[in-house]
Amino acid sequence: MRWRPWPDSLLARIVLVMVLGVISAQLVGTFLLARQLRDTVRTEALSAGRYLAVNAAGSIRFFRDLPPAYRPLLIEQLRTMGGTRFFINFNRARVPVSSIVGNPLADTVVEVVRDELVRTLPTAGMPTVGFAWPQGLRVSDDGRLVTELPESWVEATLLIRPRPAPILVIQTEFEKGHWLYLAATMPDPYFLDNANPLTLDRVALQLVTLLTVLLLAGWMVRSMVQPINRLAAAANAFSSAVAPEPIPETGTSELRRTARAFNAMQARIQGYLLDRERLFIGISHSLKTPIMRLKLRTELLDEESMRNEFHEDLDDLDVMVNSALQSVRDTDIHENLVVVRMDSLLARLVERPIHPNAAIAYQPMAIRIHGKPLALQRALGNLLDNAVLYGDRVQVRLSRMGTMALVEIRDYGPGLPEASMTAVFEPHLRLPYGQERNRGGSGLGLGISRNIVQAHGGEIRLHNHTEGGLVVSVLLPAMPDNEA
Repeated sequence: MRWRPWPDSLLARIVLVMVLGVISAQLVGTFLLARQLRDTVRTEALSAGRYLAVNAAGSIRFFRDLPPAYRPLLIEQLRTMGGTRFFINFNRARVPVSSIVGNPLADTVVEVVRDELVRTLPTAGMPTVGFAWPQGLRVSDDGRLVTELPESWVEATLLIRPRPAPILVIQTEFEKGHWLYLAATMPDPYFLDNANPLTLDRVALQLVTLLTVLLLAGWMVRSMVQPINRLAAAANAFSSAVAPEPIPETGTSELRRTARAFNAMQARIQGYLLDRERLFIGISHSLKTPIMRLKLRTELLDEESMRNEFHEDLDDLDVMVNSALQSVRDTDIHENLVVVRMDSLLARLVERPIHPNAAIAYQPMAIRIHGKPLALQRALGNLLDNAVLYGDRVQVRLSRMGTMALVEIRDYGPGLPEASMTAVFEPHLRLPYGQERNRGGSGLGLGISRNIVQAHGGEIRLHNHTEGGLVVSVLLPAMPDNEA
């Protein structure tokens, strides 16, 4: 089966286009929003970093100029009163800090803070700057952790509970063996989270928007496609229904006009078919009587050869009239659609062939279709009779081909010329081989069978078998296996 990039259903195509459109729009919108958000967060973070660097530089200058003896006293007072932007501590050596790595925004802020400190404090040594998480962060050279500090020391400067925020740690050496330790959070403590455009809340909002649009679009498209499906079903049922029902004229103005035009067309065609049937019935009664009178009058002719010629011509005319009437009767069988078991129908036909001694091999399969049993029996019976007449030995196989029921009738006759595969369905066309095997035929059987099969939404295909003989394939819409 050839792969198709688009589904066959109009509903599926419209929904697919809308899905692709909505997803594309959301992806582009998310990309633009993410880019704008990253730029905004980066600008604000860099500005906040410079602000912290300026404050840190002021604190460093202040403690550097303060006499060493007063530094511990002032720090103790600041911790008690909570009057500084930073958590401050003095150490004898630089404290190892496990910095956050792999985050471009954090690395950029660290670089800005370091550059600003170097620019503001050119005489100081190179400071160490980095972001770290509170868990496991040491604040003194004796290994004391920030989480072990009294709550009053850090509640105004650091966010440790309940949701930890990244802490900016700055360490600089005043003189040999005297290190100033500064720790603080950014003005926006969770700036790293805000830089991520694909947070759970944003993704959930996008999904809710997508599902809402798709549900509304699917409901709207379905309401538009349903009248089209009803129109298609009515068109398929028109040829097989005895008294087709008009389709409801509902929906939009365009759909109502279409339904109204279809109902009017259906009524006109139904009238034409009834007129044709009455015309053929009238012709049959009108012609049979003069033909019979002419046959009686030929008996009065004295010359036997002329009398026989008249009889032959009148017999041919009688056969033509009966064949034409039979064609109309066979095609216009007034039945209601019912569930037909194809395996049982074919079994009955195989058991009663046109020749009692015909060799017919039948391979059945349980398949049901919606159809007219008498019409199908006549159509398949014509095909089976032709196979028996022209091929002697016949194979019949019933199977599934996708959603279709496949009836294959193969004979072992001479087959058909490729140029005649289509022409044999024309009325009164008989090939020389067929005239030799069956002189009484009228050449209407295949045409009648094709009309009946097409009225059921199927088709007939002919092809010659590679090992000889003709294969007639009949395709009819099958019911699903799980449908009663």
